[in-house]
Amino acid sequence: MVLGLAHDVASSNHPSPPTAHATNISSNGTGRIFPLLHLDYGKVQISFEVALWILLASLMKLGFQRLPHLSTHVPDRCLFIVVGLMFGGLFRAGGQEVPQIVQKLFFLCLLPPIVLDAGYFLPIEPLLENLGRVLLFGFVGSIWNALFVGGILYGVCKIGKGSTVLTNTGLLQCLLFGSITSAVDSAAVFEKIQMKEILHILLFGESILSDAVAVVLYHLYHEFYVTASVTFLKIFLGVIAFSLAGLGVILVGSCYGILTAYTTRFTSNTGIVEPLVVFLYCNMAYLSAEMFNLSGIIALIACCFVMRPFVQANISCESEMTIKYFLNMWSRFNESLIFIFVGVVTVAGPQVWNWTFITLTVILCVVARVIAVVGVTFMTNKFHTVNQTKEDQFLVACSGLRGAVAFSLGRDFRKNRLFMDEKNRFSHATSKVCAVFEVKNLIKNNKNNNKCQLNKSYRRHTQ
Repeated sequence: MVLGLAHDVASSNHPSPPTAHATNISSNGTGRIFPLLHLDYGKVQISFEVALWILLASLMKLGFQRLPHLSTHVPDRCLFIVVGLMFGGLFRAGGQEVPQIVQKLFFLCLLPPIVLDAGYFLPIEPLLENLGRVLLFGFVGSIWNALFVGGILYGVCKIGKGSTVLTNTGLLQCLLFGSITSAVDSAAVFEKIQMKEILHILLFGESILSDAVAVVLYHLYHEFYVTASVTFLKIFLGVIAFSLAGLGVILVGSCYGILTAYTTRFTSNTGIVEPLVVFLYCNMAYLSAEMFNLSGIIALIACCFVMRPFVQANISCESEMTIKYFLNMWSRFNESLIFIFVGVVTVAGPQVWNWTFITLTVILCVVARVIAVVGVTFMTNKFHTVNQTKEDQFLVACSGLRGAVAFSLGRDFRKNRLFMDEKNRFSHATSKVCAVFEVKNLIKNNKNNNKCQLNKSYRRHTQ
């Protein structure tokens, strides 16, 4: 940079001849009276449009709160999706290019603050007391959903008549799609419903683990699909890799948690850097796991789980409040942007709809969710003193929403052309499933909000 500046200065000491200057003026045609005033939108386009989208989400959130009747009966996320659908329709009607959320932007920029906000304020003791239930719902339930949906879809595609698109779909393609639908996001429900703490922990843990399982299964099936050969040895190695990946990602997150706790011991005299230290180490834990194709979600949760007791004891009250409010603000606006883009991308752009596949996917997701909830609850009730009632099972079953991770993985289908001519069907079916499950279930659950709050049988416990 210094050499470049020196070259420019040296060039300025040898001005061009007047004739050349006159030639430049004449070549411009008409000179500007005010040379500094001209439009250069491309210079600030990305930053300006990002600021506009964030401002849009802020104004929408403010406007929804000014409409008490609307915000009471319909959650904010549903309204964000509806507004996204409206903007997507405007983009499509105007023939404009639709802004996209690429997979890297979602997983590396939008998702980490949401996971960090949830993981940092995670109630540790109730989670440990209900760890068995959480693991069963998160791992067993997600794997069951992926295999059930993918297997049934493959059978239907093979016996389907009159549609070459369906009959040409292979088993690995259906399993890939099934792994996408296994990513549930129940966080949008329990924020609006006052439920028992055990259900809060159960739904939160399941949403975190199911996202991680969905991403790992997606990459595993994708590897099988690319190699175009599946053997028992590869399946066995895949199971081993799946288990080792879980242990490895916990180790990565724990190491960063220990580093965070140790570093905050020396920040008492420089409190202004305490929140920054926490954010940076957590972000490094997430990125380090993603660098090795591990689950950054679990790494971030493990980092928060290890560091939080020590960090809260080491940092000041002001830093703790800064972390709390900044994480809350950051995660809420990222969530808002994600749900807006779910609506935008669902409507705008070229689409190929296969209503048989879409309808069947929705039905299979509901059936798989109900079977998983009933089966896992039947097993866990035999080993816990406080059993889950039928009302609890109903709430858990209705909370099986397909969330933003499923939406992002569905977009990756289209980007990588995994399904050639029918790629749009899979990605847009996923987006439609996301929108239907989010809007319909959330509205129904939110209407019963007051009833759940007044139900005295929903006592708080942690067993």
